[in-house]
Amino acid sequence: MELTPQIRQQILAFQRTELTEHHIYSRLAKKISTPENAKILQRIADDELRHYHGWKKYSGQDVQPDWFKMWFYYLVSRIFGFTFGIKLMEQGEEAAQKNYAEIAAVIPEAMQFKQEEDIHEEQLIAMLDEERLRYAGSVVLGLNDALVELTGALAGLTLALQNGKLIALSGLITGIAASLSMAASEYLSTRSEKTDKNPVRAAIYTGIAYIMTVSLLVLPYLLSPETYLLDLVIALTTGVIIIAIFNYYISVAKGEPFRARFVEMAVLSLSVAAFSFGIGYLIRLWLGIEV
Repeated sequence: MELTPQIRQQILAFQRTELTEHHIYSRLAKKISTPENAKILQRIADDELRHYHGWKKYSGQDVQPDWFKMWFYYLVSRIFGFTFGIKLMEQGEEAAQKNYAEIAAVIPEAMQFKQEEDIHEEQLIAMLDEERLRYAGSVVLGLNDALVELTGALAGLTLALQNGKLIALSGLITGIAASLSMAASEYLSTRSEKTDKNPVRAAIYTGIAYIMTVSLLVLPYLLSPETYLLDLVIALTTGVIIIAIFNYYISVAKGEPFRARFVEMAVLSLSVAAFSFGIGYLIRLWLGIEV
């Protein structure tokens, strides 16, 4: 079969992608503790290698895998979770599958490869069951409460106290006490529900998410207590960044919309902060406090 230079380059690109993903799935299969999941991953890895050799019949040459991409997705999966890493990679495959459909007019076998890629995705979705995602609701609870309560508290304290060290001290005391209270509430709530989640683990996830958020929000006041207004701006910006990062993670791992969740959380946190800032100002005037 005579191939045009453009089609030949597409085939070589497909080969490299298939070989790269073969290495990714193979390495992950060796690290998955569940035997059933490991077998599925290895079978998919074998299919990717078969696809590579299928494309090689048309190109007539070998290619090297994209080692950077391979290690990137492997490390992302190890650090942020198998679910997140695989689904992030699957998003990148959508464009390739469209190219399969385009090239099928020249190479009919491309449609078979596309169908098998679709099966891969269905198998992955069916098998993915990570602890960190089962407890995502607990993490969301900790993040939401910490962001809403602490951004509001810090905004009010900033104008009322006008002293970076006092603001940091008050914020830490408030945040640590609230994190323990929230963890206890999550423990009792999970224990009363009919769920496979462990109440202790749910409480730990909630508490850790809360304390980490509190620490990041208070950090500017500890590093530069003299510039408390700038510290407030940095804290609010940090809050928005945390919201963006976590919602992106959830949107990829659980297939939920990013923009709507991000806007909702960001607007809620900033609105509470603005309201608390005004309340702090009014209370300071009412009590006649000059700091």
